[in-house]
Amino acid sequence: MANAPRTHPLALVALLAMTAAWGSTFFMIKDLLTRLPVTDMLAVRFAIASVVLLVIAGKHLRMSAQTLRAGVLLGLLYGVGQLLQTVGLAHTASSVSGFISGLYVVATRLLGALILRTRVSATTWLAVGLATVGLGVLSLHGLSVGYGELLTAISAVAYAGHIIAMGRLSGPGTAMSLTLVQMLVITAVCTVAALPNGIQLPASGGDWLVLLYLAVIAGALTMFLQTWAQAHIDPTRAAVVMSMEPVWAAALAVALGGESATARMVLGGLSILAAMYLVELAPRKDPPTSPVLPASSGVSQRN
Repeated sequence: MANAPRTHPLALVALLAMTAAWGSTFFMIKDLLTRLPVTDMLAVRFAIASVVLLVIAGKHLRMSAQTLRAGVLLGLLYGVGQLLQTVGLAHTASSVSGFISGLYVVATRLLGALILRTRVSATTWLAVGLATVGLGVLSLHGLSVGYGELLTAISAVAYAGHIIAMGRLSGPGTAMSLTLVQMLVITAVCTVAALPNGIQLPASGGDWLVLLYLAVIAGALTMFLQTWAQAHIDPTRAAVVMSMEPVWAAALAVALGGESATARMVLGGLSILAAMYLVELAPRKDPPTSPVLPASSGVSQRN
């Protein structure tokens, strides 16, 4: 496969749509978790997403050994990140957890420089710094170092590793098959975590509807969008665009969740938008990276 074009405009749109979907889940999940254990919700959510992807892919799915290996690695990184973040959240304030989780923006660039030997421009460092400040302004109300904070920080590193690996392993022709393998592995990881106490299912139709949205739109669709988009955009730019998630969360909380806009919300959002603008203007000094997987592996028809 030839090197993917950097940066495809539709890839930015896809990532922004993905972060909007993620941001829309906060007030839904907050309510749902008053009736369902976290691990049970995650296991059921990703199981539904896996079934949806299997139905969509159908008989046209073609799975190579390379795609399978890549999907298992990506699914493990994402699944472990989900569990660590959730367990960490049980031991720290949600605002602190949100800020520390957002450190994947910084961790992606640092891991990229360390693992991929990429060069870091001053403009990119400034963008990463602005994104971090924006996340802090939106989320931080106090920070202490403890068990929950440590687990959440490790989850941010896992998410950063997932972003970097996705940038290396995803290709336009492998998006559906790679997404499906990831989703199956994430389901397995979350199910193993939920099994010791049994898996509790939603008790009402309303809760099932919310869970379906989380599974289909904020699960299967967003994973596909990320897999496809990262074949067309480098990991650092992806991470900075993905830092829009708390901006969407705040905006939708005001529009749909009955919360009030605050100065923190406005300042944090503007800081992240500035980071996105700077990272798009940054000189592209990083050497191009070629995805490991060939375009022929994956779904035989257009994704």
